[in-house]
Amino acid sequence: MSEPLIEEIEIADLAEDAGIIPLSDPDMTVADLSAVDTVLRSPWISNGTAVDAFEDAFAAYLGRKYAIAFPSGVFGLLLALEALGIGPGDEVIASSLSFRETAHAISVRGARPVFADIDYWSGTIAVAKVEARLTEKTRAIVAGNTNGHPAQWSELRELADKHGIPLIEDSTEAIGSTYKGAPVGTFGDCSIFDFSQPMAITCGEGGMVVTDDIDLAVVLRRRRSHRPQDRSSVVITATAPYQAAMSDLTASLGMSQLQRIDEILAKRKQVEAFYLAHVETFEGIKPPYIGPDITDVHWFLYVVHLGTRFSRSSRDAIIEDLKVEQVEASAYSSPLHLQRHYYNLGYRRGDYFVTEKVADRAIALPFHTHLDETQVEFLVETMKDASINVGAGAAIY
Repeated sequence: MSEPLIEEIEIADLAEDAGIIPLSDPDMTVADLSAVDTVLRSPWISNGTAVDAFEDAFAAYLGRKYAIAFPSGVFGLLLALEALGIGPGDEVIASSLSFRETAHAISVRGARPVFADIDYWSGTIAVAKVEARLTEKTRAIVAGNTNGHPAQWSELRELADKHGIPLIEDSTEAIGSTYKGAPVGTFGDCSIFDFSQPMAITCGEGGMVVTDDIDLAVVLRRRRSHRPQDRSSVVITATAPYQAAMSDLTASLGMSQLQRIDEILAKRKQVEAFYLAHVETFEGIKPPYIGPDITDVHWFLYVVHLGTRFSRSSRDAIIEDLKVEQVEASAYSSPLHLQRHYYNLGYRRGDYFVTEKVADRAIALPFHTHLDETQVEFLVETMKDASINVGAGAAIY
């Protein structure tokens, strides 16, 4: 019998040993390593039965009919747009305050991203602003559950149906959150998930598209990849695929984490409770906003919003002060319309007032299952000191 590939030991937190509090630290267990080990010892590690099992389990978790796995969320959105017939000359409405890599799929497909401003409190795309951006060229709405907070899905659904256009749900940041009692990922004609870091389910890279539309699911599978058993088919191989399949290695890790997703989310809730307890002593900082129709929010990162007396440069100075103290923090996030690619499309600072106001003063703090209360207390106190150092005093909404 061959020697075990993994030992039954506690998984060392290398970042903690190095004295760094990282922004993200995946929740990996011996069970996860064992799942990967099983695939490594099998005769097949490419796209195969492990992917099938992960897709079935993920669809069942959400209560949707079909789930199609991809190497990333952006690839999933790219092929979803293609399957919906969206391409050059078309417009797709999206939020500028979103997971960058996913939104890039609109441009990669050749369509024009048309940004709509956000709601100040939730950070999600504002329905009235979406409606104002609709034109005869609009072919879809991509709305996200920003930092885990669900969008106004009832109103967005009504708007999409009124204009006869698909509603695509970007749930890359929000697995586990619920809106009016229903889980995110169940509101779009298709919904996109991503499993890269720092998502709650982290497989290194990976993504999933879920839908109840069998025609859409068939097109997505055929455009994604052909399997070895399809070589002799003259029907299936009439469609040129991207060869964008997930591997069984990735799927085995995803399945292992999906099987304990409730445990992972519960541990993240505990870390959130640590934050809430300690930011209460931070004058002016309010608990994260949760909208009236939201039944549960699982935050992507712990985001603190600074008051208007803070500037973008003072926010950056706070992040640098945290870095000096070995705390990894970052701006949340850099609006898409201010990045070079979209600047070349004609967007400029000042185009989306609320998005810019929120993004200029939002700091994402470490948020993962390996944080303990002592670390949270330390980084909150460090941020307090940093806010005083930049001359703006305590943070406030």
